[in-house]
Amino acid sequence: MIQQEGPGWRLARDLSRNGFPFLIGGEFWAVELTETEVTGLHALLVELVHQHSLIRDQLMEEESITLELEQQEWWGCLDGTRDHWGLQVVLQGNGMQRRRGLEGAWPAPAAQAFLAALRTVLD
Repeated sequence: MIQQEGPGWRLARDLSRNGFPFLIGGEFWAVELTETEVTGLHALLVELVHQHSLIRDQLMEEESITLELEQQEWWGCLDGTRDHWGLQVVLQGNGMQRRRGLEGAWPAPAAQAFLAALRTVLD
């Protein structure tokens, strides 16, 4: 079992738990995810941060930016400045397949710490 947490975020992976081996959370929320769901979340967040890095140097220090991206069943938003940003995510439930949905967010600097931990666990 891997468990990491910090101010405003937490992440756990327990491969002995069938079905939902990952737990992600923010300051006042947490949810268990399947391996497919967390892999999709990871891909979404990495792409949002990549898009931010492409325009980061064009932003003035106090200038803010909002980037939104939709991939597979996930929607994500990176919102902040060139150095400090938060993340919002939505797992879009599908009513026909009775899939669940969720909404969560990590403010800065919890967003950066959570993503670093997620990369460590999945890479």
